[in-house]
Amino acid sequence: MSVEASKASQKRKSGRDVVDVRLEPVDNQRLASLCGQFDEHLKQVEKYLGVEINHRGNVFRVIGSVERATGAATVLKALYAETQKDELNPERVQLLLQEAGLKNLTNDSANNMDDAAPRLNLRNKSIKTRGPNQAHYINAMAKNDINFGIGPAGTGKTYLAVAAAVKALEEGRVQRLILARPAVEAGERLGFLPGDLAQKVDPYLRPLYDALYEMLGFDYVTKLIEKHIIEVAPLAFMRGRTLNEAFIILDEAQNTTVEQMKMFLTRIGFGSTVVVTGDLTQTDLPVSRQSGLGHVVHVLKDIDGISFTHFSQQDVVRHPLVQRVVVAYEAWESNQPPGASS
Repeated sequence: MSVEASKASQKRKSGRDVVDVRLEPVDNQRLASLCGQFDEHLKQVEKYLGVEINHRGNVFRVIGSVERATGAATVLKALYAETQKDELNPERVQLLLQEAGLKNLTNDSANNMDDAAPRLNLRNKSIKTRGPNQAHYINAMAKNDINFGIGPAGTGKTYLAVAAAVKALEEGRVQRLILARPAVEAGERLGFLPGDLAQKVDPYLRPLYDALYEMLGFDYVTKLIEKHIIEVAPLAFMRGRTLNEAFIILDEAQNTTVEQMKMFLTRIGFGSTVVVTGDLTQTDLPVSRQSGLGHVVHVLKDIDGISFTHFSQQDVVRHPLVQRVVVAYEAWESNQPPGASS
């Protein structure tokens, strides 16, 4: 059933705009899902957009500045449309609020938000981008042979890169996926772990495995790994190789040295796509070593065929507290004197 919404009537109340929205068809179960237990979803929208929301039945009144009130009204329509497919939860509400940044929310309908977001349609899953930087990232990976996704945790850098790799494999544009990370983690040494080098590094590659399992399924990923169609390896294993017809992802690249980054980027062969992801604020290299990711931004910034997508705390799509943590650390680090340890 389609969502019918009356034209929002705007009034003035104490110097603020009032937007009234009627959500139709009337369905008490869907309205309860929209509001959440004890109106938790409405409170989430209020806090995120800085508005006040009152409601009676299927009529919602949003009070705030004209841009925020109209934007919140559009979000309410989008959330109500979602209730036709699934039960809402705080995570889904947060994702839709993030998604709202894709376009001017004063435009006509909630469905426009879906139209504005590029999708990656995989065999088992459809993945929609959240925000303009994710949209730029997806489009860049489709056009360029070397791509960089740089920004804080929770912005989808690795997840979207794996999704783009899976899509390229499913469409036959590449013959294999190669996923790599430098074997440096939070200042710890790997030597104490049992097993050979691959087994030592395996736990640190878990985010890449998790994304693959979600998109392809555990059994199918296991088969592809056994056939060497998917290879998950530490960065050191890349030396001396030329990688043709492959989709290659280097994750946690802030922990590469300048020499390692140069080595990695010169592995690319014909028909291959490279994606490098990292967060320059979470470098675990010794203080005396320069991050290869920080260095490469300046060296390759003007080279045709290479794209850079810079994510910010506004692009964080995890729990709302993650965004606040990122903001707090950015504020703290900006107040540190040059050369101070963070």
